[in-house]
Amino acid sequence: MSTLSATTTPTVLVLGATGKTGRRVTQLLGAAARPASRSSATRFDWAAPDTWELTLDDVTAVYIVPPDDPALLAEFVPVAVKAGATRFVLLSMRGAPDGDPFEAAVKDSGVEWTVLRPTWFMQNFDEDLFAAPVQHGELAVPAGQGVHPFIDVVDIAEVAVAALTQPGHAGQTYELSGPEALSFPEMLARIVAVTGNPVVYTDVPAGEFAASLRELGYPGEIADLVTMLLVRIRGGEERHLSDGVQRVLGREPRTFADYLGSSSFA
Repeated sequence: MSTLSATTTPTVLVLGATGKTGRRVTQLLGAAARPASRSSATRFDWAAPDTWELTLDDVTAVYIVPPDDPALLAEFVPVAVKAGATRFVLLSMRGAPDGDPFEAAVKDSGVEWTVLRPTWFMQNFDEDLFAAPVQHGELAVPAGQGVHPFIDVVDIAEVAVAALTQPGHAGQTYELSGPEALSFPEMLARIVAVTGNPVVYTDVPAGEFAASLRELGYPGEIADLVTMLLVRIRGGEERHLSDGVQRVLGREPRTFADYLGSSSFA
């Protein structure tokens, strides 16, 4: 039986509240949300454990955008449980391996957990990694002509809120994807059709791309991870669709056209 009833409005701690998913989760939760980040009114810093307990008063559920170091998450989870948290929803990633330490931290918590494994975000094209290159007219990534079912972050946020506030999601790992697998040239062509601004796609060697991320200040392990994930797209390993959005929300995922219509490109 679920700890939270369908009529309960829990206090939900939203970690990473200024990020792409956390910001939207906070908006959807409204007054039930306690947004926390290094820059929010409720300050939370993974590197400063003395900030953790201050955010957990009266918290029933926690949405977790994890830190880079899984040891910090493993340290945080029992602190949250001791403070009264009874449910965790973790933003993981597609292809997370069995025994992934981030997922293990919530699965071994002794309370309810749900893991979200989304594909690449559509919002990367206008809010994050690909935004500046697209604005400058050339996107160079090591993905070849491979296709991938990018997901709208709106769908991730809605699934997260359902898992945080409704019964029936405990112990579930949801694989989340968009409804169509598209190549980078196809997605860029659709962006160009909306904006009228040309964007050239260039398939670059993996090593060259990883080096460019390091030059931008990405830590080496993150640069290597992002590069590896793009190379998997090139190899056709990330083309399959998932049904997590349909299972949780009872509707089809938002399309790339839907994303474009509500993005900064519109």
